[in-house]
Amino acid sequence: MVFVHLADGFEEIEAVTVIDVLRRAGIEVRTVSISENRTVMGVHGIPMIADILIKEADYGRCEMIVLPGGGQGTDNLGRNELLVKKIKEFAASGKWVAAICAAPAVLGRAGVLNGRKATVYPGGEHNLIGASVVPDKVVISDTIVTSRAPGTAMDFAFTLATILKGEETANKVKGQMLLG
Repeated sequence: MVFVHLADGFEEIEAVTVIDVLRRAGIEVRTVSISENRTVMGVHGIPMIADILIKEADYGRCEMIVLPGGGQGTDNLGRNELLVKKIKEFAASGKWVAAICAAPAVLGRAGVLNGRKATVYPGGEHNLIGASVVPDKVVISDTIVTSRAPGTAMDFAFTLATILKGEETANKVKGQMLLG
């Protein structure tokens, strides 16, 4: 199961693209609100209703944490102590953690990028504390996946689908979506 974490100010295309592609690939995805409210407002005024609240999330069943970006959303994600704790636990135990756009900053501030390669939205490189910053669209370093921007959301989503379900399944979904 994958938990896509939503905070007010999240970048809608980054969240919905990942959710959609992973579900098409047959991966169980749960959206997780980091607040006390299941309704979470995106940066462009699009509300989403999360499946669960973070206090209800069973991280023992989760195999990947995903963080969509958005400036305000990223700040809100980074202020959630439970989420940051889970990110650190996942990284330390070799479980998957993925972040796109501004959200890799949460990983850098949590100290999980030390000695790893990572990418981030241009201008946010200083937040990738301990990382070797690269300008690639998507970067896999051990069990940490980072991506750059809303425009790389599809590449990011298919990278995650490949990690979790294999290249054959990811390519099948791409074909169904007329992407390849």
